[in-house]
Amino acid sequence: MSEHSAEHVPDDYFEPASWESRYAGEGTWWSGAPNAQLVDLAAGLAPGTALDVGCGEGGDIVWLAQRGWRVTGADFSDNGLARAARHAEQAGVGDRLERWRVDAREFDAGGRTWDLVTTHFLHPPDAGMTDVVRRLAAAVAPGGHLLVVGHSPSQHHTRLDEAKRRAMWLAQDLLPAVPEDFEVLVVEQRPRTVVHDGRTFDVDDSTLFARRRG
Repeated sequence: MSEHSAEHVPDDYFEPASWESRYAGEGTWWSGAPNAQLVDLAAGLAPGTALDVGCGEGGDIVWLAQRGWRVTGADFSDNGLARAARHAEQAGVGDRLERWRVDAREFDAGGRTWDLVTTHFLHPPDAGMTDVVRRLAAAVAPGGHLLVVGHSPSQHHTRLDEAKRRAMWLAQDLLPAVPEDFEVLVVEQRPRTVVHDGRTFDVDDSTLFARRRG
């Protein structure tokens, strides 16, 4: 899902029902622009098949499809997936999108693999991201890439409750979930400037980028 202001998340942030309600409303919740780390790290990859887990309204899906990728958009919200499909159609790339309703916490590719598996700002509760990354890594094809980006704990998020703060992570926290047949290319906190409600914030994107040896 594309980044939002972490101060304006649904009350039941971790469960599908809250996001179904959010995506059922009018207007858009996200900017529609692709996430910065995806643009930076995936722009040079040869197009193939891609899986975006937690795709939200589809900003990253559209960007990938416009560059020749065949994309599977996965999310635990049917309404979110419907929005993603609509935005892909509006961008003229609807025929390059496949939808999959799945909760990342229960994700199982069942032996299917993609050339790029990516997720942005997915924050399962109780430090659950390590398990999610382990599941996602299993879906990366030999020679393919895994890109995981999230919110880094920072002063920008001090008003969040304890459960949401615990769901944030540093890139290095995910390393135990990366299988031995992966080469880690990036594991760092990447600085970025965001503007919200007229205020400018410096934030760090926790970024893990790895390639499965083929």
